[in-house]
Amino acid sequence: MSEPVNAFVLADSYLTLHYRVTLLSGSAAGSVFADTFTGRPGTLQMGDGQWAPAMEAPLIGRQEGEAFSYEIPAAQAYGERNPELLQRVSLSLLAEHGGEDANFQPGDLVEFSAPNGGSYSGVLKELGDDWALFDFNHPLAGADLKLDVSILGVL
Repeated sequence: MSEPVNAFVLADSYLTLHYRVTLLSGSAAGSVFADTFTGRPGTLQMGDGQWAPAMEAPLIGRQEGEAFSYEIPAAQAYGERNPELLQRVSLSLLAEHGGEDANFQPGDLVEFSAPNGGSYSGVLKELGDDWALFDFNHPLAGADLKLDVSILGVL
């Protein structure tokens, strides 16, 4: 009878895992951004841009079945908050992307079309008479993160 083969995480592995992302700094410090431990596990294609490279790096070399925690500073995760990414958009542009009858409220995530055919998203922060203030920073920008991970499967 052969010994079981241990699967280790490589830079291009496909993982099934439970993870929890907790914010350690910023205005939402102590809050949980994502948590799969209470439901279905997540999947992660290493090196595919789903997670920031510094968030993936501690997974490499880990073994299927391992559970561990690690911390990532904001600068290595999703960067510091960039005040230049707080921008006013005309309400006419907002209507163009959401329809004339759209009823946006502060806190809503709105997707815009980019000139190159792609898209980008921003969180509505404030509404004025003829403008809307959006934050185009990544939601985790400026936050140091703690990740709790349980690797369930490695392919």
